[in-house]
Amino acid sequence: MSTPEILAAQHNDPSFETIWDEIVWRGLIHVSTDQSELKQLLSGEPITYYCGFDPTAPSLHLGNLVQLLLLRRLQLAGHRPLGLVGGSTGLIGDPRPTAERTLNTKETVAEWVGYLQAQVSKFLSFEGDNAASLVNNLDWFGQLSAIDFLRDIGKHYRVGAMLKKDAVAARLNSDAGISYTEFSYQILQGLDFLELYRQYGCVLQTGGSDQWGNLTSGTDLIRRVEGVAAHAIGTPLITNSDGTKFGKSEGNAIWLDENLTSPYAFYQFWLNTEDADVIERLKIFTFLSRAEIERLEQAVADAPFRREAQRALALEVTTLVHGPDAANAAILASQALFGNGDLGALDLATLEAALRELPTAAAQPSSLVAQLLVDTGLTTSLSESRRAIAQGGVYVNNVKIDDDQATIGARLIAGRLAVLRRGKKTLAGVVVPG
Repeated sequence: MSTPEILAAQHNDPSFETIWDEIVWRGLIHVSTDQSELKQLLSGEPITYYCGFDPTAPSLHLGNLVQLLLLRRLQLAGHRPLGLVGGSTGLIGDPRPTAERTLNTKETVAEWVGYLQAQVSKFLSFEGDNAASLVNNLDWFGQLSAIDFLRDIGKHYRVGAMLKKDAVAARLNSDAGISYTEFSYQILQGLDFLELYRQYGCVLQTGGSDQWGNLTSGTDLIRRVEGVAAHAIGTPLITNSDGTKFGKSEGNAIWLDENLTSPYAFYQFWLNTEDADVIERLKIFTFLSRAEIERLEQAVADAPFRREAQRALALEVTTLVHGPDAANAAILASQALFGNGDLGALDLATLEAALRELPTAAAQPSSLVAQLLVDTGLTTSLSESRRAIAQGGVYVNNVKIDDDQATIGARLIAGRLAVLRRGKKTLAGVVVPG
């Protein structure tokens, strides 16, 4: 299935009277401008709306995925999206709560703009009456002098109000303080909204609720300069039910770029979702209908051990981000690792990605399987390895090992890879350096 076919397969749920009702049910509204006006606006004639993404890294991550899918949901309802990648604001970055960002070079940011534009494009349709557009704020900031910026834009901002913004206030109260550069970020984002209103008639901006100060910077500026009302939606910051931060695995961000987070690791991240979180994730990150999500909610209550909701979530999101072929390969790899498939039949890239998620040891073809069990941490000693083999609980590439003097060589896949398994669920990888 191609990207256009995946886009065509997505749809808003017809059981909701309006798109506003659907996004409220999905938990996508944490804060917003006037809700009755927004509902009326989104239920009427098509509007133009936007979300911005700054190239402060070479890839978007799971937090950005919330916004990408909201962009798509509103487009499916007939509205016209603008995907802004900030070639200008990316040179600065919005203020973090703790410390100044490290500024990247102009060349690096320009390169990352291209990467992010390609990622944003995957989630939007560029055909039809409400075709999406990609925009880059460097197009207007690059032509704006400092004097014009201060005279035409800066005069509409009051420093007292700017100081009260959450991100700014947090930094002012920290040891790091805040530079004028990052302090000015909210003005830049406000100007983005004004320019998009002028050029495209854009009247709605979406973003994370932690960006609320930046979102309202734009609505306030449009009201002051143009005398019209514009709107903003802040989506909730997603956290796990146990209080840990969503969107990270082993402390590392989950990226949308397959070179930074493999489709296999991406699939496994969603598959490992806790029962307490999975229904919320299905609402936000999939296009499954309310009826199907409610059915899966009942399945979690009745038979949580089947993990049907987690498997549906992992399949849907991996397909959206990486395509059906990558999602299917991840499923096959997951099954094969635990003895329900042929590891040798997997494509090498998927198998390598799977091994990167396991404890791994380097080996030579002459290495004893018993020693590799120790090297990978599956056992604590050679004597324990021998007992495990004698008890029939050790497998190499899903083939049982019954000789404690067996070597790994003849069992390697592609002459250099192997999966060790002790019992049903404890896995490790073996790699012969190439």
